[in-house]
Amino acid sequence: MLPIDPQADPGRRTWVACPGCDDARDCAACAERRTCGEHWRYLLSNTGSLLHLQCPACTHVWDHETGFGATRHQHCRLA
Repeated sequence: MLPIDPQADPGRRTWVACPGCDDARDCAACAERRTCGEHWRYLLSNTGSLLHLQCPACTHVWDHETGFGATRHQHCRLA
C-alpha cells in the first residue's frame, strides 16, 4: 500500500470512482452523482483536463481524463 502523497491536500478534492477499490459502489449519494463526504479523492495535480488523483481509502494513484475544459490534444504534423 502506498503512503498518501505528501502534496495531498484535503482542500483539493474530486469525486471520481476509484478504479483500485471501487469503495463508492453501494453509496446512494455517489450513485446520484452528489458530493459525498466519504468517497472523495485527493486532486494531486492537473494538466488541463487530465487529473492526477489518489484515493484516501486504498491509496491508489491514477490519472483521469475528464474531457472537460482545456483538454490535451495530440498534435500531428501535416505533410
